[in-house]
Amino acid sequence: MNVLTTTSSFSELDNEAARELVRAGIQLIVNPLKRRLSEADAIELYGKYNPVGVIAGVETISQAVMAAAPALKTIARCGTGLDNVDMKAAQNAGISVTNTPDAPAAAVSELTLALMLNLLRRVSETDRQMRNGEWKPLMGGLLSGRTIGLIGYGRIGKRVAHLLKPWSCRIVAFDPVAQGDGNAELINLDELLTVSDVISLHAPSGAVWLDAAAFSRMKPQTLLVNTARGDLVDEAALANALRQGQLAGAALDVFAREPYSGELTLLPSALLTAHMGSYAAEGRAMQERESLENLVAALKQSGVIA
Repeated sequence: MNVLTTTSSFSELDNEAARELVRAGIQLIVNPLKRRLSEADAIELYGKYNPVGVIAGVETISQAVMAAAPALKTIARCGTGLDNVDMKAAQNAGISVTNTPDAPAAAVSELTLALMLNLLRRVSETDRQMRNGEWKPLMGGLLSGRTIGLIGYGRIGKRVAHLLKPWSCRIVAFDPVAQGDGNAELINLDELLTVSDVISLHAPSGAVWLDAAAFSRMKPQTLLVNTARGDLVDEAALANALRQGQLAGAALDVFAREPYSGELTLLPSALLTAHMGSYAAEGRAMQERESLENLVAALKQSGVIA
C-alpha cells in the first residue's frame, strides 16, 4: 500500500505519524516531480501508485483524479483551502477530506505584512537599482495611518488585522460570510475599493474579485497584495492598471498559472514571489505534521490501519 504526497516539497518524515505508516506496511512516496501538479500529472501519479491516502497541495483534485486511484480512502490537504478538491465527488466516492487551517496562518499573514512594508518603502525596487550601479534613495510612505482593506476575513485575514493593530491603521474588511472580531470594520466591497490605501486578498478561489472595473474605482496610489489565490485577480487588467498608473504597486505571491513568467515580471512596480506564503520553516513543518496526523487518523477510521 502507498501514501502519496503531491505538494511540491515535503520533508517532515521523522515523526510518529510517518512511523505509524511504516509499521502498517505503507510506503510514503514523495512527489517525484518536485513541482505543482497539473490535473494530468495528478491523474498519472494517482494511477501509477494507487495510493490509499494522499497528502495534497493546491493542485486540482477532480473526480477524474480520484477515479485514477481505486484504493483511495482519504485526502489530507497540507494547507488551508479546499477549493481545489471536488468535495461532492469525494463524498460520493466515500473519500474523506481534511485540511490544516491553522498551521499556515502565521506564515502567510507575516509575509502579507512584509509585502505591504516592502511596497510602501520600495525596498526591492531600490535593491534592484543598486545592483545595476544606481545610487538613488527612493521616497516611500508609512504604513501607519493608512487604510488597509482586507478582501476575505477568515483565519488569515483576521490574523493580518491583528498584526496591523499596533501600526495605527484603519482596517476595513469585506467578507460575505465571516463575522467581525473587533479588529476590522466590516464594509461592502465597493466602499472598500474606494477608501483603501492598501488592499490585501485573503479569499478562497472561485471568483475574480479584482478586474479592470475594480481597479478603476481604486485611488491612484493604491497598493495591492495577494497571498491568497491567483485566480482572484485579472492579471492582464492588473498589468494594464500598473502601466497606466491606476495603482502604485502590487505584490503577488500567487498566480493563475504557476510557475509564472508573464508580463508582470517586466514591471518594476510589481513585486513577485514564488508562492511561498506558507514557506516559513516552523509553519511549514507544523502543516506537514498535521496533514500526516490527519491522514493517519482517517486511515484508522477507515480500517486501513488497525
